[in-house]
Amino acid sequence: MIARILEKPSRTFAGVKYNTDKVGRNTGELMLIANFGAIHALSNPRPQDLVNYLLMVSAQNRGIKNTQFHAVISAAGRNYNKQELTKAAVMWLKEMKYGDQPYLIVFHKDTENNHVHVVSSRVGKDGKQIDRDYEQVRAVRNINRVLGYDFAMQYRFSTKAQFYLILENQGFLGRNYLNEEKLQKKINAYLPDKARIAELRALFIAHKASPDFVGLMHRQYGLDMVFHSSEGKAPYGYTVIDHDTKQVFKGSEILKLQYLLDQHTEIEPAYMPPEIMLHDYLSGDAITYYSGYAPEPIYIRPVMISDDVDDQQVLGMKRRRQKKARTNTR
Repeated sequence: MIARILEKPSRTFAGVKYNTDKVGRNTGELMLIANFGAIHALSNPRPQDLVNYLLMVSAQNRGIKNTQFHAVISAAGRNYNKQELTKAAVMWLKEMKYGDQPYLIVFHKDTENNHVHVVSSRVGKDGKQIDRDYEQVRAVRNINRVLGYDFAMQYRFSTKAQFYLILENQGFLGRNYLNEEKLQKKINAYLPDKARIAELRALFIAHKASPDFVGLMHRQYGLDMVFHSSEGKAPYGYTVIDHDTKQVFKGSEILKLQYLLDQHTEIEPAYMPPEIMLHDYLSGDAITYYSGYAPEPIYIRPVMISDDVDDQQVLGMKRRRQKKARTNTR
């Protein structure tokens, strides 16, 4: 998703007519009008009603040559629907200091890329001009903030999947970060925090028998647990988002899923079998979130994951069976 401010000047708010004409031709849809005062009392305001209100607000400062603020927020293809684009536009306008201004948002559906247009006035209701310094730069920066990219980049993570999981977990809309180079550089710099992993392992072992384990971890320790599962099946893996230290961990780095779910097995951290990476959560399987609290106790039977079996243990068992077989044949 990108945000771009259109530079074509207008003191008559030609952008209103351009966009409402789209609506009239059924190639656009009026998604929202906001902060238009008495205009909201009209059941079906005309385009000229909107223009007249914008002109009235703008008339407070005749020194501003270009009173129209006209911007486009666009997505690649159909990655975002009209409701998501509208939501992003509302939040973006607030970041751009236009949140209290009269504005309209129109969704365009006549191109390959879904997008919305925003029209407002550069003159505030106090008669002062809305800040225009570094406007295009701030447009990009603020769309990244709205989509959650700035928030997620504060965390340490080892995969792109974890980066997008942070966004989804926190309710952000972002899912196609365009600065791939910056993202990959962040991933390449990742080093596992072994000290924190040891702390979390001890914490999980101490509390895993709690019927409200997930809620307890969230409330007291700032940990969000995200369990990954195929639809209708038991979880096959999990991820831990550590908000206190701003890190993301594969669950298998901390405690294997089968041991975490088995409330009756006591595990000494020093004797934990080697752990390996579980499947990536972007494999297309469903994801079950337990990030806030568990209103009811959750009991899930232990899950055996073949990839988690210790290779040396398997080979040892095989050698013992083979030795036994040789003994029996003598």
